Amino acid sequence: MNDYKAFNVSVADKVAHVVINRPEKINAMNADFWREIIEIFQWIDDTDEVRAVVISGAGKHFSSGIDLMMLASLGSQMGKDVGRNAEKLRRKVLELQASFNAIDQCRKPVLAAIHGYCLGGAIDMIAACDMRYATHDAQFSIKEIDIGMAADVGTLQRLPRIIGDGIMRELAYTGRTINGEEARSIGLVNRTYESSEALLDGVMGIAGEIASKSPIAIRGTKEMIRYMRDHRVDDGLEYVATWNAAMLQSADLRVAMTAQMSKQKPEFED
Repeated sequence: MNDYKAFNVSVADKVAHVVINRPEKINAMNADFWREIIEIFQWIDDTDEVRAVVISGAGKHFSSGIDLMMLASLGSQMGKDVGRNAEKLRRKVLELQASFNAIDQCRKPVLAAIHGYCLGGAIDMIAACDMRYATHDAQFSIKEIDIGMAADVGTLQRLPRIIGDGIMRELAYTGRTINGEEARSIGLVNRTYESSEALLDGVMGIAGEIASKSPIAIRGTKEMIRYMRDHRVDDGLEYVATWNAAMLQSADLRVAMTAQMSKQKPEFED
C-alpha cells in the first residue's frame, strides 16, 4: 500500500496508518496529496479488514497546509474573463473539498495524531476526522486569513461543532496560533502527549481498542453521530430504530454478550 507520492499507507492489527510523507516540504498538501487521499479513503472504506484509521505526518510536523506553489499555479491559469475564472476556481474548490469529504464520509473511525505544525488546510483535514490527539507543543492555526482568503475546505463548516462558534470565530478572524494544551482546553483535541512517539503509541492504542469492537456496532454508531449533525432528535431516534431493527440481528450481538458473560475477549468477523 505504498504506491503513493504523498503518503505511506500500512495496515497492522486491523488499523490503517496513513502517513503524510512529504517531510522535506513540511508535509505541504500538493496536487498528489489531494488526489491520492480520495483513493486511499475509498480503499479503506472498501476494505473490511480495516476497522480504524490513524492519520499522522512524517518528520517534525503534521502538515503546514496547502502547498503555496499549488496556489500559485492556479493563479497562473487565470484569464481575463471574470466569469470563466470564477467557474474554474469554484470547480477547484469543490474538488479540494471532496478530498476531505472522503475522510468525513469514511465508514471507519478516523483518528488524527498531530505534532508540530497543523496549519491552514491541515485544520480542514483534522476537522473531518472523528477524533484528534496532539503533542503538548503542537501548533494549530487557521492560517488562511493571513494569506487574504477565507478557509474554504471545511474548517468554517465543521469546526463550530467541535469547539463552539465563538472560539472558532476568534481563531478564524485572527489566525493566531494555539498550542496542544490550549487545543485540548477548547475541545479541539481529546488528549495531549509529551512527545510524538508517545502520541503515536497512545493513538494507535485507542485505534486498536476501537478495531477490537464489533465493526457492525462501530459502523452504526458513526452513522448515527453523523446523521445527527443535520437532523432533529426525533429524526435521529426514528433512524436508529430502523437501523437497529436490522443490525440487532447481527451475530456480533450474540458474540459480544457471550464474551461479556464469560469474561472473555470477543472476536468479531470483518
